[in-house]
Amino acid sequence: MFTDATSLIRENPHQMSYGIAVSDVDDDGDFEIIIAGFGFPNRVLKWNGRMLIDIADEDLADADRQAIGVAAADINGDGREEIYILNSDTFDGPKRLGDRLFMNRGLKWVDLFSLLDNEPTANLMAGRSVACVDRDGDGIYGFFVANYGGPMRLYELNNRGLVKDMAAQAGVNHVAGGRSLVSLPLVSTRMDIFAGNERGPNFLFYNRGDGTFEESAERFGLSDSLENVRGIAVGDFNGDGRFDVVYGNWEGPHRMFIRTEAGPFRNAAPPEMALPSRVRTVIAADFDNDGYEELFFNNIGEPNRLFAFRDGRWTRVNLGAAGEPYGFGTGAAVGDFNNDGRLELLIAHGESNLQPLTLYQPLPNLCHWLRIKPLTRYGAPARGAVVRLVGGRRVQIRAICAGSGYLCQMEPVAHFGLGPEPESELRVEVTWPDGLMRSMPIPEIDQLYVVEYPA
Repeated sequence: MFTDATSLIRENPHQMSYGIAVSDVDDDGDFEIIIAGFGFPNRVLKWNGRMLIDIADEDLADADRQAIGVAAADINGDGREEIYILNSDTFDGPKRLGDRLFMNRGLKWVDLFSLLDNEPTANLMAGRSVACVDRDGDGIYGFFVANYGGPMRLYELNNRGLVKDMAAQAGVNHVAGGRSLVSLPLVSTRMDIFAGNERGPNFLFYNRGDGTFEESAERFGLSDSLENVRGIAVGDFNGDGRFDVVYGNWEGPHRMFIRTEAGPFRNAAPPEMALPSRVRTVIAADFDNDGYEELFFNNIGEPNRLFAFRDGRWTRVNLGAAGEPYGFGTGAAVGDFNNDGRLELLIAHGESNLQPLTLYQPLPNLCHWLRIKPLTRYGAPARGAVVRLVGGRRVQIRAICAGSGYLCQMEPVAHFGLGPEPESELRVEVTWPDGLMRSMPIPEIDQLYVVEYPA
């Protein structure tokens, strides 16, 4: 499936790296890759036309912290994404060094938590993942933090521009062994939050539509209280047009929860997929552009795994170079970093040993593709928006990534493979987190379409 393209990373030292996020860091319209460095500088990799180069300035590099998670979102409605860096210097409970919330002010990135008025709000609990959520559909996001051994946080800006924790008001300030997060319209019509936990049941925060949430994991069959979740991926894994959930349990059976007609989810993971592993990130993406997403399981200290939907069932397939049997994977992300219509896979390593980043590209084929980038009313990526591609009798569905499971966040683009012989008539439907929908025909394939918020 993959060939090794790591040589395209110009500077690639051995270090401890963790979470990865994809965002337009330098505001030039292209996406960069943010990598959390644990005891090493954070990195920002940019494709310069020939290779990936590090453009992180001193503020974003933040070399003195122990970063593990990262996410981006527009929290002030200026059309540019802020960057949340989750630092963790302890396993659970209180920690010494707080997180960073970087906002670009002109030519300089400023950590909002370092400002005097925001210092009392800073997160000083051991966090494990961060995702963004637009809980009321107004196009302005907050950052939701899954803490381990302390209350979960929901950071938003108030009308004075101060950072406030709104978790209690929203009804999500639960305490757990927080590990991973996804946020999208999973069971309601607004952005819900699924939190995968360790040593206790998972949380599913159902969005009531008024800015508050109701914990509903048991009601929807997702509590899974005896396992320890790591990476989470969301997609339509049985072709019924609704979102399902796949996640990896640390050294426990992995899950594929399929949404039933009655509402709850049921576990339908085939035995080979369920086989326990030392799992980290889980990614759903159409790497070969055949029109069906694959499922990538990144493991630490043992081979990675890839599953494809072939002949009506999920089958393990050969990863090629990306198998990494001796890799200490800690995080992974996908994106079309060189704009060739194929998704690259970047893997971070560390924790057990110092290792460089690795980059993989899918093997070339004759399949076509389509990419959809919805924007908020303010011009920022519309994370949490749902994109449907209708062609013939088949519908493909994607959610623009607001936070992808464990420590990471994918590119804010809906990538669709079309196979070697695409349908002649294609239509895209974009639904924003406030419920507004826009439908548009696709005149040409093998293109990226930017879809603006309806006027």
